[in-house]
Amino acid sequence: MGGPMGQRHENILGTVGNTPVVKINRMAPEGVNLYAKIEAFNPLGSVKDRLALGVIEAAEAAGELKPGQTVIEATSGNTGIGLAMVCAAKGYPLVVTMADSFSVERRKLMRFLGAKVVLTPAAAKGTGMVNKAVELAEANGWFLTRQFENEANPDMHSRTTAQEILADFDGAPLDYWVTGYGTGGTLKGVARVLAEARPDTKIVLCEPEEAPLLHDGATQERNSDGSPSATHPSFKPHPMQGWTPDFIPKLTADAVGTDVIERLIQIPNADALRCARELASKEGIFVGISAGGTLAGALKLCEDVPAGSTVLAMLPDTGERYLTTPLFADIVDDLTEEEAALSMSTPGFQRPPVE
Repeated sequence: MGGPMGQRHENILGTVGNTPVVKINRMAPEGVNLYAKIEAFNPLGSVKDRLALGVIEAAEAAGELKPGQTVIEATSGNTGIGLAMVCAAKGYPLVVTMADSFSVERRKLMRFLGAKVVLTPAAAKGTGMVNKAVELAEANGWFLTRQFENEANPDMHSRTTAQEILADFDGAPLDYWVTGYGTGGTLKGVARVLAEARPDTKIVLCEPEEAPLLHDGATQERNSDGSPSATHPSFKPHPMQGWTPDFIPKLTADAVGTDVIERLIQIPNADALRCARELASKEGIFVGISAGGTLAGALKLCEDVPAGSTVLAMLPDTGERYLTTPLFADIVDDLTEEEAALSMSTPGFQRPPVE
Protein backbone atom coordinates (compact mmCIF):
# COMPACT_ATOMS: atom_id res chain seq x y z
CA MET A 1 0.00 0.00 0.00
CA GLY A 2 1.23 3.47 -1.07
CA GLY A 3 4.13 5.52 0.19
CA PRO A 4 4.68 7.41 3.44
CA MET A 5 1.64 8.25 5.55
CA GLY A 6 2.10 12.01 5.32
CA GLN A 7 4.52 14.77 4.51
CA ARG A 8 4.95 18.34 5.69
CA HIS A 9 6.04 21.08 3.30
CA GLU A 10 6.88 24.76 3.79
CA ASN A 11 4.76 25.63 0.73
CA ILE A 12 3.06 23.99 -2.25
CA LEU A 13 6.28 24.04 -4.29
CA GLY A 14 7.75 21.27 -2.15
CA THR A 15 5.20 18.89 -3.61
CA VAL A 16 6.45 19.20 -7.21
CA GLY A 17 7.91 15.96 -8.58
CA ASN A 18 8.26 12.47 -7.08
CA THR A 19 5.41 11.25 -9.29
CA PRO A 20 4.53 7.56 -9.25
CA VAL A 21 5.32 4.87 -11.79
CA VAL A 22 2.29 2.60 -12.25
CA LYS A 23 2.04 -0.73 -14.09
CA ILE A 24 -0.38 -0.88 -17.02
CA ASN A 25 -2.29 -4.14 -16.73
CA ARG A 26 -5.43 -4.57 -18.84
CA MET A 27 -4.17 -2.52 -21.80
CA ALA A 28 -0.67 -4.01 -21.92
CA PRO A 29 0.07 -6.86 -24.33
CA GLU A 30 1.06 -10.20 -22.84
CA GLY A 31 4.75 -10.71 -22.27
CA VAL A 32 5.65 -7.00 -21.93
CA ASN A 33 6.04 -5.07 -18.68
CA LEU A 34 4.46 -1.72 -19.49
CA TYR A 35 4.65 1.12 -16.95
CA ALA A 36 3.52 4.75 -16.93
CA LYS A 37 4.98 7.71 -15.03
CA ILE A 38 1.90 9.74 -14.13
CA GLU A 39 2.77 13.45 -14.08
CA ALA A 40 -0.83 14.35 -13.19
CA PHE A 41 0.29 13.74 -9.57
CA ASN A 42 2.12 17.07 -9.63
CA PRO A 43 0.24 19.70 -7.58
CA LEU A 44 -1.29 21.52 -10.57
CA GLY A 45 -1.73 18.36 -12.58
CA SER A 46 1.05 18.27 -15.16
CA VAL A 47 4.72 17.69 -15.90
CA LYS A 48 5.04 21.44 -16.59
CA ASP A 49 4.96 22.15 -12.83
CA ARG A 50 8.58 20.95 -12.84
CA LEU A 51 9.54 23.31 -15.66
CA ALA A 52 7.80 26.25 -14.01
CA LEU A 53 9.59 25.79 -10.71
CA GLY A 54 12.93 25.14 -12.42
CA VAL A 55 12.94 28.25 -14.64
CA ILE A 56 11.77 30.61 -11.89
CA GLU A 57 14.27 29.37 -9.31
CA ALA A 58 17.12 29.47 -11.86
CA ALA A 59 16.20 33.07 -12.76
CA GLU A 60 16.12 34.03 -9.07
CA ALA A 61 19.52 32.42 -8.48
CA ALA A 62 21.02 34.25 -11.48
CA GLY A 63 19.55 37.60 -10.43
CA GLU A 64 17.56 37.80 -13.68
CA LEU A 65 14.21 37.94 -11.88
CA LYS A 66 13.79 40.75 -9.38
CA PRO A 67 11.36 40.76 -6.41
CA GLY A 68 7.90 41.79 -7.58
CA GLN A 69 8.84 41.72 -11.29
CA THR A 70 6.13 40.47 -13.66
CA VAL A 71 6.76 37.09 -15.28
CA ILE A 72 5.47 36.40 -18.81
CA GLU A 73 5.33 33.27 -20.95
CA ALA A 74 3.63 31.92 -24.06
CA THR A 75 1.84 28.67 -23.25
CA SER A 76 -0.72 26.16 -24.48
CA GLY A 77 -1.87 26.02 -20.87
CA ASN A 78 0.04 23.61 -18.67
CA THR A 79 3.21 25.71 -18.36
CA GLY A 80 1.05 28.74 -17.64
CA ILE A 81 -0.85 26.85 -14.95
CA GLY A 82 2.40 25.67 -13.38
CA LEU A 83 3.86 29.18 -13.55
CA ALA A 84 0.67 30.59 -12.00
CA MET A 85 1.13 28.25 -9.03
CA VAL A 86 4.83 29.13 -8.64
CA CYS A 87 4.24 32.87 -9.05
CA ALA A 88 1.33 32.81 -6.58
CA ALA A 89 3.49 31.06 -3.98
CA LYS A 90 6.45 33.39 -4.54
CA GLY A 91 4.57 36.67 -5.05
CA TYR A 92 5.28 37.46 -8.70
CA PRO A 93 2.58 38.85 -11.03
CA LEU A 94 2.12 36.61 -14.09
CA VAL A 95 0.92 37.33 -17.62
CA VAL A 96 0.54 34.52 -20.14
CA THR A 97 -0.14 34.65 -23.86
CA MET A 98 -2.13 31.78 -25.31
CA ALA A 99 -3.65 31.02 -28.70
CA ASP A 100 -7.44 31.02 -28.38
CA SER A 101 -7.64 27.48 -29.84
CA PHE A 102 -6.64 25.90 -26.52
CA SER A 103 -9.23 24.65 -24.04
CA VAL A 104 -11.24 27.21 -22.07
CA GLU A 105 -10.66 25.48 -18.74
CA ARG A 106 -6.93 26.24 -19.06
CA ARG A 107 -7.64 29.99 -19.24
CA LYS A 108 -9.96 29.79 -16.25
CA LEU A 109 -7.46 27.85 -14.16
CA MET A 110 -4.71 30.40 -14.81
CA ARG A 111 -6.99 33.32 -14.02
CA PHE A 112 -8.22 31.52 -10.88
CA LEU A 113 -4.58 31.30 -9.76
CA GLY A 114 -4.18 35.05 -10.25
CA ALA A 115 -2.61 35.24 -13.71
CA LYS A 116 -3.67 37.48 -16.59
CA VAL A 117 -4.30 35.65 -19.88
CA VAL A 118 -3.80 37.49 -23.18
CA LEU A 119 -5.38 35.50 -26.00
CA THR A 120 -3.81 35.52 -29.47
CA PRO A 121 -5.49 34.53 -32.77
CA ALA A 122 -5.64 30.79 -33.43
CA ALA A 123 -4.55 31.46 -37.03
CA ALA A 124 -1.20 32.78 -35.75
CA LYS A 125 -0.63 29.43 -34.00
CA GLY A 126 2.12 28.89 -31.40
CA THR A 127 4.57 31.27 -33.04
CA GLY A 128 1.98 34.04 -32.70
CA MET A 129 1.61 33.62 -28.96
CA VAL A 130 5.41 33.40 -28.57
CA ASN A 131 5.93 36.62 -30.53
CA LYS A 132 3.20 38.38 -28.49
CA ALA A 133 4.96 37.38 -25.26
CA VAL A 134 8.24 38.80 -26.58
CA GLU A 135 6.49 42.07 -27.55
CA LEU A 136 4.91 42.45 -24.11
CA ALA A 137 8.11 41.56 -22.28
CA GLU A 138 10.16 44.09 -24.24
CA ALA A 139 7.51 46.82 -23.93
CA ASN A 140 7.13 46.45 -20.15
CA GLY A 141 10.48 45.15 -18.86
CA TRP A 142 8.96 41.85 -17.79
CA PHE A 143 10.86 38.59 -17.27
CA LEU A 144 10.24 36.19 -20.19
CA THR A 145 10.78 32.58 -19.11
CA ARG A 146 11.40 31.30 -22.69
CA GLN A 147 10.36 27.72 -21.92
CA PHE A 148 11.25 26.47 -25.40
CA GLU A 149 14.91 27.59 -25.21
CA ASN A 150 15.64 27.96 -21.48
CA GLU A 151 18.28 25.45 -20.30
CA ALA A 152 16.78 25.58 -16.79
CA ASN A 153 13.90 23.52 -18.24
CA PRO A 154 15.87 20.36 -19.16
CA ASP A 155 18.18 20.93 -16.18
CA MET A 156 15.17 20.54 -13.88
CA HIS A 157 14.25 17.25 -15.57
CA SER A 158 17.82 15.98 -15.29
CA ARG A 159 17.76 16.75 -11.55
CA THR A 160 14.27 15.42 -10.81
CA THR A 161 12.40 13.36 -13.44
CA ALA A 162 15.46 11.44 -14.60
CA GLN A 163 16.66 10.73 -11.04
CA GLU A 164 13.20 9.45 -10.08
CA ILE A 165 13.24 7.05 -13.05
CA LEU A 166 16.72 5.82 -12.16
CA ALA A 167 15.62 5.22 -8.56
CA ASP A 168 12.40 3.45 -9.55
CA PHE A 169 14.26 1.08 -11.90
CA ASP A 170 17.41 0.69 -9.82
CA GLY A 171 18.53 -2.91 -10.17
CA ALA A 172 15.63 -3.64 -12.54
CA PRO A 173 15.46 -3.68 -16.34
CA LEU A 174 14.29 -0.61 -18.26
CA ASP A 175 14.53 -1.39 -21.95
CA TYR A 176 12.57 1.53 -23.45
CA TRP A 177 11.56 5.03 -22.33
CA VAL A 178 8.75 6.58 -24.39
CA THR A 179 7.88 10.28 -24.48
CA GLY A 180 6.44 13.00 -26.67
CA TYR A 181 7.81 16.51 -26.89
CA GLY A 182 6.22 19.83 -26.05
CA THR A 183 9.10 22.12 -25.22
CA GLY A 184 11.62 19.28 -25.41
CA GLY A 185 12.56 19.83 -21.76
CA THR A 186 11.54 16.37 -20.55
CA LEU A 187 13.10 14.77 -23.63
CA LYS A 188 16.46 16.56 -23.42
CA GLY A 189 16.73 16.49 -19.64
CA VAL A 190 15.88 12.80 -19.16
CA ALA A 191 17.43 11.39 -22.35
CA ARG A 192 20.91 12.72 -21.59
CA VAL A 193 20.85 11.22 -18.09
CA LEU A 194 19.60 7.84 -19.31
CA ALA A 195 22.20 7.81 -22.11
CA GLU A 196 24.90 8.18 -19.47
CA ALA A 197 23.50 6.18 -16.54
CA ARG A 198 21.38 3.58 -18.36
CA PRO A 199 22.79 3.13 -21.89
CA ASP A 200 20.76 -0.10 -22.06
CA THR A 201 17.55 2.01 -22.13
CA LYS A 202 16.44 2.96 -25.63
CA ILE A 203 14.80 6.38 -26.11
CA VAL A 204 11.57 6.36 -28.15
CA LEU A 205 10.01 9.65 -29.23
CA CYS A 206 6.41 10.23 -30.35
CA GLU A 207 4.83 13.02 -32.38
CA PRO A 208 1.39 13.57 -33.97
CA GLU A 209 0.88 11.95 -37.36
CA GLU A 210 -0.84 15.21 -38.41
CA ALA A 211 2.24 17.24 -37.46
CA PRO A 212 5.29 15.06 -38.28
CA LEU A 213 7.79 17.88 -37.84
CA LEU A 214 10.75 15.65 -36.93
CA HIS A 215 9.83 12.82 -39.28
CA ASP A 216 9.62 15.06 -42.34
CA GLY A 217 13.08 16.50 -41.76
CA ALA A 218 12.44 20.06 -42.98
CA THR A 219 14.64 22.69 -41.36
CA GLN A 220 13.09 24.86 -38.64
CA GLU A 221 13.75 28.56 -39.22
CA ARG A 222 15.08 30.25 -36.06
CA ASN A 223 16.02 33.61 -34.66
CA SER A 224 19.51 34.14 -33.25
CA ASP A 225 18.34 33.20 -29.74
CA GLY A 226 17.01 29.84 -30.93
CA SER A 227 13.34 30.87 -30.87
CA PRO A 228 11.24 30.02 -33.94
CA SER A 229 11.04 32.64 -36.68
CA ALA A 230 8.34 30.82 -38.67
CA THR A 231 5.82 28.00 -38.53
CA HIS A 232 7.29 24.64 -39.53
CA PRO A 233 6.06 23.60 -43.00
CA SER A 234 4.94 20.15 -41.78
CA PHE A 235 2.63 21.43 -39.04
CA LYS A 236 -1.14 20.89 -39.07
CA PRO A 237 -3.44 21.48 -36.09
CA HIS A 238 -3.97 18.41 -33.91
CA PRO A 239 -5.86 17.70 -30.65
CA MET A 240 -2.81 16.81 -28.53
CA GLN A 241 -2.62 20.15 -26.76
CA GLY A 242 0.86 21.01 -25.51
CA TRP A 243 2.38 18.22 -27.60
CA THR A 244 4.29 19.49 -30.66
CA PRO A 245 3.68 23.21 -31.27
CA ASP A 246 3.87 24.59 -34.82
CA PHE A 247 7.67 24.65 -34.60
CA ILE A 248 10.50 22.42 -33.43
CA PRO A 249 11.66 23.90 -30.10
CA LYS A 250 15.39 24.44 -29.72
CA LEU A 251 15.47 22.06 -26.73
CA THR A 252 13.87 19.31 -28.85
CA ALA A 253 16.32 19.94 -31.68
CA ASP A 254 19.21 19.74 -29.20
CA ALA A 255 18.09 16.29 -28.04
CA VAL A 256 17.51 15.01 -31.57
CA GLY A 257 20.96 16.29 -32.56
CA THR A 258 22.68 14.11 -29.95
CA ASP A 259 21.53 10.91 -31.73
CA VAL A 260 20.15 9.39 -28.53
CA ILE A 261 16.73 8.68 -30.07
CA GLU A 262 16.29 5.06 -31.12
CA ARG A 263 12.90 5.36 -32.80
CA LEU A 264 10.35 7.99 -33.81
CA ILE A 265 6.67 6.97 -33.81
CA GLN A 266 3.84 8.95 -35.41
CA ILE A 267 0.56 8.91 -33.49
CA PRO A 268 -2.83 9.24 -35.25
CA ASN A 269 -5.30 11.57 -33.51
CA ALA A 270 -7.82 8.75 -33.07
CA ASP A 271 -5.27 6.54 -31.29
CA ALA A 272 -4.37 9.28 -28.81
CA LEU A 273 -8.03 9.89 -27.97
CA ARG A 274 -8.82 6.18 -27.73
CA CYS A 275 -5.88 5.43 -25.44
CA ALA A 276 -6.71 8.34 -23.11
CA ARG A 277 -10.27 7.00 -22.81
CA GLU A 278 -9.11 3.43 -22.29
CA LEU A 279 -6.60 4.45 -19.64
CA ALA A 280 -9.57 5.83 -17.70
CA SER A 281 -12.06 3.01 -18.32
CA LYS A 282 -9.66 0.04 -18.21
CA GLU A 283 -6.89 1.17 -15.84
CA GLY A 284 -8.56 3.88 -13.74
CA ILE A 285 -5.83 6.33 -14.83
CA PHE A 286 -7.26 9.78 -15.65
CA VAL A 287 -5.02 11.64 -18.08
CA GLY A 288 -5.15 13.92 -21.12
CA ILE A 289 -4.88 13.50 -24.87
CA SER A 290 -1.09 13.88 -25.00
CA ALA A 291 -0.80 11.11 -22.40
CA GLY A 292 -3.05 8.98 -24.59
CA GLY A 293 -0.72 9.74 -27.48
CA THR A 294 2.36 8.65 -25.55
CA LEU A 295 0.69 5.45 -24.42
CA ALA A 296 -0.45 4.77 -28.00
CA GLY A 297 3.21 5.08 -29.01
CA ALA A 298 4.24 2.71 -26.24
CA LEU A 299 1.64 0.15 -27.35
CA LYS A 300 2.84 0.44 -30.95
CA LEU A 301 6.39 -0.13 -29.73
CA CYS A 302 5.26 -3.16 -27.72
CA GLU A 303 4.26 -4.90 -30.95
CA ASP A 304 7.93 -5.17 -31.93
CA VAL A 305 9.89 -5.54 -28.67
CA PRO A 306 11.35 -8.84 -27.41
CA ALA A 307 9.26 -10.82 -24.93
CA GLY A 308 9.88 -9.78 -21.33
CA SER A 309 10.82 -6.19 -22.25
CA THR A 310 10.14 -3.36 -19.81
CA VAL A 311 8.71 -0.14 -21.25
CA LEU A 312 8.08 3.15 -19.42
CA ALA A 313 5.79 5.82 -20.93
CA MET A 314 5.49 9.42 -19.73
CA LEU A 315 1.92 10.59 -19.12
CA PRO A 316 2.13 14.41 -19.04
CA ASP A 317 -1.13 15.69 -17.54
CA THR A 318 -4.58 15.21 -16.07
CA GLY A 319 -7.75 14.64 -18.07
CA GLU A 320 -9.47 17.58 -16.38
CA ARG A 321 -7.69 19.93 -18.83
CA TYR A 322 -9.81 18.49 -21.64
CA LEU A 323 -13.44 18.69 -20.55
CA THR A 324 -14.33 21.01 -23.47
CA THR A 325 -12.25 19.12 -26.07
CA PRO A 326 -13.01 16.14 -28.34
CA LEU A 327 -11.82 13.81 -25.56
CA PHE A 328 -15.15 14.34 -23.77
CA ALA A 329 -17.30 14.75 -26.90
CA ASP A 330 -19.30 11.58 -26.21
CA ILE A 331 -19.75 12.19 -22.48
CA VAL A 332 -23.25 13.55 -21.83
CA ASP A 333 -24.47 15.72 -18.94
CA ASP A 334 -27.82 14.04 -18.51
CA LEU A 335 -28.93 10.41 -18.17
CA THR A 336 -27.97 8.11 -21.02
CA GLU A 337 -30.66 5.74 -22.32
CA GLU A 338 -29.06 2.88 -20.40
CA GLU A 339 -28.96 4.92 -17.18
CA ALA A 340 -32.58 6.00 -17.65
CA ALA A 341 -33.57 2.36 -18.09
CA LEU A 342 -31.74 1.48 -14.87
CA SER A 343 -33.59 4.24 -13.05
CA MET A 344 -36.94 3.00 -14.37
CA SER A 345 -36.19 -0.58 -13.33
CA THR A 346 -37.13 0.17 -9.71
CA PRO A 347 -40.14 2.26 -8.59
CA GLY A 348 -38.64 4.95 -6.32
CA PHE A 349 -36.93 8.29 -6.74
CA GLN A 350 -37.60 8.78 -10.44
CA ARG A 351 -36.31 12.13 -11.61
CA PRO A 352 -38.81 14.01 -13.81
CA PRO A 353 -37.72 14.16 -17.48
CA VAL A 354 -35.71 17.25 -18.38
CA GLU A 355 -37.77 19.49 -20.69
